Amino acid sequence: MMDMFCRTDQQCICYLCSVYEHKDHDTVSAVAERTQKQRELDLSVEEVQQRLQDRDKDVKVLQQEVEALTLSADKAVEDTDEIFTEMMHLLQRRSSDVKQQIRYKQETEVSRVGGVQKKLQQEIAALRKREAELKQLSLTHDRTQFLLNYRSLSALSPSTHSSTLNVRPLRHFEDMTAAVAKVRGQLRDVLTQMWTNISVAVTEGDVSLTEPEPKTEFFRYSQEITLDPNTVNNWMLLSEGNRKVTVTYEDQSYSHHTDRFTVCQVMSQESLTGRCYWEVEWTGREVHVAVTYKDISRSGSVFGFNERGFGHNDKSWALVCDQNCCKFVHNSIRTNVSDGSTSRVGVYLDHKAGLLSFYRVSDTMTLLHRVQTTFTQPVYAGVSFYYSSPGDTAEFCKLE
Repeated sequence: MMDMFCRTDQQCICYLCSVYEHKDHDTVSAVAERTQKQRELDLSVEEVQQRLQDRDKDVKVLQQEVEALTLSADKAVEDTDEIFTEMMHLLQRRSSDVKQQIRYKQETEVSRVGGVQKKLQQEIAALRKREAELKQLSLTHDRTQFLLNYRSLSALSPSTHSSTLNVRPLRHFEDMTAAVAKVRGQLRDVLTQMWTNISVAVTEGDVSLTEPEPKTEFFRYSQEITLDPNTVNNWMLLSEGNRKVTVTYEDQSYSHHTDRFTVCQVMSQESLTGRCYWEVEWTGREVHVAVTYKDISRSGSVFGFNERGFGHNDKSWALVCDQNCCKFVHNSIRTNVSDGSTSRVGVYLDHKAGLLSFYRVSDTMTLLHRVQTTFTQPVYAGVSFYYSSPGDTAEFCKLE
């Protein structure tokens, strides 16, 4: 009976061999060796499965990037075509050149993203094959055959790609449109000079997949946010120049106002358009960091968020943070974005481009979730508390 295993020679042996030929070798029972190798196999399966999940996420991020590039390029072509039509025959040749540059840039970027996507898909295919082999080996009942096959397994090759992909806020081709519009008013005098600016705007369009930007890069879009006393719920208290709100669950007896929320939330006094960036630091059990249209519903019970709470309707978008994870909510649809929480959230808004991004703030910015949509009216910053306790706070930070 081959019921012993020689670790020195990596082979199954019988009891007599362990006494004579393998006397001074490291020998254990085949059952014990199988148990140890099974544990190692299970860990390998877990590693493969985790890497598969990571690669699937990366593929989805790349697909979203391709879609965003295409939408932005199409919009840029439409806008520039309208401007050039007004300039009639004088700009026909330039119009063709600009559209060619946009399409070339689009094709270049899509091709680059497609190349990364193809490599990820190849790795996924290899990992799925490896997973199937490991699972098949795990089902082998004959321990001798199992140990022989296990020994023949090659080591899992290291990944050639990072575990996650981060895409910084994208300008796409809107700088191109702005440059063309500027040329329209000055064409007769400075056509040659402004044409150079147009070409530069296309070339430097921010369509790259990169690592998260340093925090200071966002400060040029920083927006000071103050909360509107006419919107704050009666069970919440404003302080720090109306930048901070605290849950009290004690009636503050605010005067009646049609803008006041009957749920535990508050919105900013400032309407937000263009490009804006702000940060919210919070404490407590849970907070919704949101942007919203002004005409969101105000009525309802204190605890009955339903369609009135930020993220629970089509008029608001919210990042929900608790002590364990972060989720994105829009129109009551929740999307898990991070297993870890964050006590400081950065919000980047590009209103014209329909881009809304939420970041975990530290020395650098880590993207948590990005939304590509179309804003039909100005938006307002806001925070709300659903599962909360007295003393929970949220503060719109001063950025220096």
